[in-house]
Formats: sequence, C-alpha cells, structure tokens
Amino acid sequence: MSLYWRTGRDRAERWAEAERTQIPLWTPVGLGLGIAAWFMLPDARAWTAFLCLSAAMAVTAATVTDGGRLARMVGGLALLLMAGLSLAWLRAESVALPVLVRPVVADVAGRVEGVDRLAARRMVRVRLRPLAARDGRGRAVVLPPRIRISLADTDVPGGLGPGALIRLRARLMPPAGPIAPGGYDFARAAWFQGIGATGRGFAPVTVLRAADRSDGLRQRLSRRISERVGGGAGGIAAALATGDVGAIGQADAEAMRRAGLAHLLSVSGLHITAVVGIVMTMTIRLLALWPWLALRARLPLVGALAGALAALGYTVLTGAEVPTIRSCVAAMLVLVALAMGRQAVTLRLVAAGAVLVLLFRPEALMGASFQLSFAAITAIIALHEHPAMRRWFGPHPDWRWSALRSGGGLLVTGLVVEAALMPIAIHHFHKAGLYGAFVNIVAIPWTTFVAMPIEILALLLEPLGLAGPFWRLLGWALGLLLSLAHHVAGLPGSAMAVPVSSDRAFGLAIAGGLWLALWRTRGRWLGVPLILLGVGGMLVARAPDMIVTGDGRHAAIRTDAGMALLRERAGDYMRTTLAEMSGLQADLAALSDQPVARCGADVCLTRMTMGGRSWRIAATRSGYTVPWRSLVALCGTVDVMIADRRLPDACQPYWLKLDAATLRKTGGVSVWFDPARVETVNSPGDGHPWRRPSAEGRPSR
Repeated sequence: MSLYWRTGRDRAERWAEAERTQIPLWTPVGLGLGIAAWFMLPDARAWTAFLCLSAAMAVTAATVTDGGRLARMVGGLALLLMAGLSLAWLRAESVALPVLVRPVVADVAGRVEGVDRLAARRMVRVRLRPLAARDGRGRAVVLPPRIRISLADTDVPGGLGPGALIRLRARLMPPAGPIAPGGYDFARAAWFQGIGATGRGFAPVTVLRAADRSDGLRQRLSRRISERVGGGAGGIAAALATGDVGAIGQADAEAMRRAGLAHLLSVSGLHITAVVGIVMTMTIRLLALWPWLALRARLPLVGALAGALAALGYTVLTGAEVPTIRSCVAAMLVLVALAMGRQAVTLRLVAAGAVLVLLFRPEALMGASFQLSFAAITAIIALHEHPAMRRWFGPHPDWRWSALRSGGGLLVTGLVVEAALMPIAIHHFHKAGLYGAFVNIVAIPWTTFVAMPIEILALLLEPLGLAGPFWRLLGWALGLLLSLAHHVAGLPGSAMAVPVSSDRAFGLAIAGGLWLALWRTRGRWLGVPLILLGVGGMLVARAPDMIVTGDGRHAAIRTDAGMALLRERAGDYMRTTLAEMSGLQADLAALSDQPVARCGADVCLTRMTMGGRSWRIAATRSGYTVPWRSLVALCGTVDVMIADRRLPDACQPYWLKLDAATLRKTGGVSVWFDPARVETVNSPGDGHPWRRPSAEGRPSR
C-alpha cells in the first residue's frame, strides 16, 4: 500500500510541478468556493464548522514533513476557502438593515434617494428614505430605512428627483424570495442593496420640496438619446451609452434574449473595449496632427491614458455594475501591460479582476451577471491561448486566407462561448439559445465597429447641433440589429426551455469548465466528462408535477394537456416565471379549462395519475371565505390541499397540506409525485440574514 501511495504522490507532485504557472489562476476559484459555501450552508454553526475544517486542512498541509508543491496547494486552497466564507459573512452583516416583516398600507413621507425611469413599462421606480409613516388608523408605523416604490408614469409629479421630499400612499411588502425552488431570490439581492421593502405607490403623490434637478446625468442622457433616435432602436442606443435598459420594450428585450444577443444590452467587456479603442484611436490620430508633440511625446501612452479616463467615466456613467467594474479593471490592467511592453490579455488578468470584485462585492458571485461575464472572457482567452488556435486561425500571408481564418476563428470562438454560457443560462434563466454563436458573428462586429463609433460621434457633436445625421444613421444601424434579433427569435428552436435543475449538476458543469480552461497539461481533459455529466443532468432534469408559490395564491399543476395555471388572472410575470420553471415556452393553460379538473369560483379539484396511483389535489382560487366545515370535508377526500389562508387543524389531507401557515415556513414548493418528493425554498433553521424576522412594519406604541 505504501508503494502505491508513494507512486501516486510522486505522480501528483510531477503534475503540480508541470502546472506551477497555472496555480495562481485558482485564487478566485478558492475564494469563490468559500463564498458559495456561506450562501449554501444553512446557519452560523455550519459556517463555523466549515471554517474549522478549512483551518484544520491548512494546518495539516503545513505540518506534513515531506509535503511538496501539492501540500502547499492544499494549504493555500484551505486559506482561500476560509477567506471567501469570511468575506461573505462580514459583507452580509456590514450591510444589515431592518426588513419589513408583513405587508402594510401606509401614508409615507420621505426623501428621494434615486429615480429609475422604465419607459418601456411606463413606470418609475423611486428609492425612498422614509421620514414618517402612518397606517389607515393614523398610527405611526416604523418602516425600514430604505424602501423602493413603483409609480405609474401618469402618477409622477414634477419636481420628483434625488433629494426631493414627497408624501404618498403605498402598499409595501417584504422583499420577495423565490417563487419556488430554483427561482430568482430578490430578497437576497435586496438585502445587499439595503432595500427593506418594496411596493406600489398610489396617486396623488405630493411633492413637499422639489429636487434641485429632476434627474441625474445618466437619466438625462438616456432620455435624450431615446428621443433623438426614437423607437426600439432608441432604447438600444440608450443602453449602449448609459447601461439603462428601461427604455427597451419587452418584445425587443425578449427577441434579443432568444437570439443570444442579450449580452449586448449589458455594458461589459465588449462595450468597455470599444470605448477604450475608439478613444485611443481618436486621441492618437488627432495628436499626430501636431508635429511638435508627435516628435516629443509617446502618443500611444497619451492615448492609453485617454482610454483609461474614458473607461472610468463610462463605468461611472453606466452605474458601475459588476460586469462593467470587471471590464474596467481589466481594461486598466491591459493598458498598464501595454505601457510596460508586456502581454496584455491573459488569464492572470481575468483572475486579478475576479479577485478584486470578490473582495469588495462577494455577493456578486451568486448572480448571473458575474458568472456570465467571467465565464465568457475566460473561455475566450483559454481558447486563444491554445496552440491549435494560433496554428489554424492565425494570420496568413494571403489576405483572402487571412480573412477566411478570421471568420472561422470568430465562429469557433462563438461556439465555445455559447457552450461555456449554456449551463449558466439554464441554471438562472431555464433557457438556452441555439443560434447565438452564428448570430454573434454579425452582431458583435456590427455593434463594435459600426453602431458604437457612430453613437460616440453623435454624442460629441450633439452640443454643437451637428449630430442629426449621425442620430439617423445610428437609428438605421440599430434598427438592422433589432430586425436580425426578431428574425432569429422567430425561427423554430431559437431557444430551448429547460426546467429547474439541481445545484449539483450546475456545480459539476462549472467545475469541469474551470478544470478544462485553467490547466495546461493533458489532465485538463478530465474536465470534459464533468461538463458532460453536469450539462446532461441539467438537460434531462424532470420538471415538477406541481409548483406552489409561497403565498399559496398561485400554482401550476400537471394535467394531461401539460401544466395548467390555478388562477387564470395571474399577472404576466407570474405566468411567465411558472412556465419557465416548468420548462415550457408556451403560455400556461387555465386549470378550469381542463377536462380532468372541476373548478368553481372558489375551489378547484383535479386528479392526476402518477406512480401507478391516482392523486387528488384541491386548491382555493379566490379571496372569498369558504365555510370551514366544507374545507374540512374536502381535505378528507384529497391527497394534497393548497390554500392561501390558514386551514383548520381538522383539515388533514392524506399526504400534503400547503396552507398559509405551512407556506410561511417553507416558502414556495415544488412537488414530484413519481417518486413522491417535495422541495421547498426555505430550509429549517436557515440563518441567512434576509430570512431572519424583523420588528419593522408594526405600529409604534
């Protein structure tokens, strides 16, 4: 046994020595594993146990007498795990603010901190710091220190802007958790944004003190661009310049997503690179017209400085979101490397950018934006560092072969990026595009080399009143891009809907991708079976037979004709989300229209056959009172009872009781009947701060 151990250890040491230059690339991975552990583990006891185990692993690795590079790798990984979990824990506690516990309708007076105009939805979101609030009985209500209220465009008064004092009536809710397991957790995002309640405001909105200016630079610029370009192209133009996607219509946004072009709407590496490149080129060309300066100064360095300033300004203007920050940091490092005469674009650059983001905003790791951004750039650089890419798609003396190679390289890059992003898209959005790699061959160069330069020229000439022709040209260019998106989105199979998949399968796919991208020896190919297992597990995931939301009001239930909706008057967001989580693209049918269901105004009763037996399901479907005696009698005849109210203790279905009292503890629920299995949003004893109860929202005494 000792011989086998020594042989295996020696082989591992030789492998670690061969990969020594790649080991630093795993620094953000180690940090990320620690951060993910904090989000995945349930409470402080589990977090402390994880820290202790990691510390023990680090001490063991440090005390191994004959430990080589492999022992140092294990010890370093253990320290990174501890650092990652500690960063997430400290960050969550440092942003702690009270959160509303229960819904409340109140008259609120407060100071406006920010205003986001969603032109396409005809809505305005106001971030408010409440100063006073009273309920319908005139009692003072204690609200969280920061809330977000949505207003209809027609209810927005003049003078509303940052710094304004306003009074309005609003219905406020605690930040919503996932609709069902695997859904988007807004409560978690709101916690890190410091938002303790969200809701809808009602007219009239009284301005007690008007803002000095109604909108900031970003909002004014977005509105100006949208007006000058007009139509759907105007919303795209505003998004490219300021990162504000509020003016993009829902139909256009959905077409961009289905065509695999949604990344163009999120300011990231593509946009930062275009801005830096355009500014550098213009600066160098303009300064070269001054011979005295051209002979005495290194114009590329001056251009790099101008590009760096443009990247910083663009990042601030577009709201400093995670992809933009990462891209800005990367751009700075590239410019520094160019100035020093070093290789500019490397995986170490990507690792440095990831570490910086995780140090200051560890919660970004759990979001789709961070994952998509870093997965794409890592895949691109890892692919182009491979010798085969240089051999097959590098420059060629014949310009025709060179052009053909460039096109082929762009296609291969698109295919690899689509493959890298597929697990993330499935996990977060339950969709995967099929034509994105081919469409991006046209869309990316068109946006980078045609649309964005035209827009920059238009913005520079706008103060002089000479930008009219350029705005029209920009509208034409972006109109063609939108036409392409709508055409591709309408093709059969443009997007594949996938139901909610397990975190285990997603983790396998990500682990395999990192293993393949970050190592350089033959052992890297062990990542391929991990990717196949992970993606395969996600693609074959079985959709739930029933999904029930955390308030018990909405449910999607499987019938012979597919999933059907309990309440046909559910809003568009609820209908779309339940369909996506069920792995469907079509709109859900109404349960009351299904032959297998018997529905009245207040209650629905349906049946399904699964696992060799018949399951009977009953659910309330209105807010009206149903006699308790009738409910108790119904419960005794069904396997599952769903209700948006508390049911009497005497109500005892054969298997599952999902009433308000139960759902308050579990959150949304997904149910499979063959074999019988239940998954819930909330876990018993969940100690994450956005799950803890707060005293806010109660009348003060």
